[in-house]
Amino acid sequence: MKTRLIHVRANVSDLYKSIAWYEKTLGFECKVIDVNERWAYADFECGEGATFAIMESKNGNSSARFNFSVDNVDELWECLKDKVTIVEAIETLSYGSRKFTISDIDGNELGFVQSIWGK
Repeated sequence: MKTRLIHVRANVSDLYKSIAWYEKTLGFECKVIDVNERWAYADFECGEGATFAIMESKNGNSSARFNFSVDNVDELWECLKDKVTIVEAIETLSYGSRKFTISDIDGNELGFVQSIWGK
């Protein structure tokens, strides 16, 4: 069976604080906020690929890893490296990618990857 990833969600401790961090630090744009007695959830604008969302965790579960494809990883690295918690500094990997990984305010790991094959 073949599948295609269409949605990823990170658990966060404070929905509105996390929305502010994703918008201010990474430049993401929150499109939907849905808060009710069962959940506190937010979707962000996406170009292509899977939808990215966050949801306030009622039991404190967080810590996941998500990789985002970017056009210029070095430029993004220079923009973010002094503003974020670095998990893995920028590096070129043997399988043709250049990437770095940071963490958000809840410890979720966010990787930013650029394919460098063919350059």
